[in-house]
Amino acid sequence: MSQYFRIHPVNPEPRLIRQALEVFHSGGVIAYPTDSSYALGCHLGDKTAMERIRDIRRTDRHHNFTLVCRDLSEIATYARVDNSQYRLLKAATPGPFTFILRATHEVPRRLQHPKRKTIGIRVPDNAITLALLEALGEPIMSSTLILPGETLALNDPEIIREKLEHQLDLIIDGGSCSAEYTTVLDLTGDTPVLVRQGRGDADPFLV
Repeated sequence: MSQYFRIHPVNPEPRLIRQALEVFHSGGVIAYPTDSSYALGCHLGDKTAMERIRDIRRTDRHHNFTLVCRDLSEIATYARVDNSQYRLLKAATPGPFTFILRATHEVPRRLQHPKRKTIGIRVPDNAITLALLEALGEPIMSSTLILPGETLALNDPEIIREKLEHQLDLIIDGGSCSAEYTTVLDLTGDTPVLVRQGRGDADPFLV
């Protein structure tokens, strides 16, 4: 049976944020709100928790996780960013985008694309997520909360509780949010490439 925290979506209660961190540090898997849909998250590099997320989503070992970061300086620790990429990231974050970038050695190999050595990175515009990241001091290893056979991600914490309360350690109720995916931009080439159109407007960043 999972814990269930109702956290204020604009002014997250520090006490509840600290309790959520205890779940991360103990190897727990968490459902939490973002500026797109809800997501599943766990402590960076926790292989057992990562496998639990794969089991919930029924994905294979090639499923790509995203590192959810608190700001641009944290992105630079885990991804190689040149000046033009930095300008784009600065304009688009925080926001509903995921960026494919070259991974640094700080990223565990099992999180990188096996051939391209890339990683998905994002900075969401959500007060609860940013409070978690600030307190945690490192990225959340994350995956969109979409269940097997579904085409839309989950965005209602009560439904998440109904479906997954026996598979998660904590559900953070920050209210309902969008059911849209993030927009995914591949920044590994000379110009940005749109991989998936989602909630974020990619037009300003495409040539």
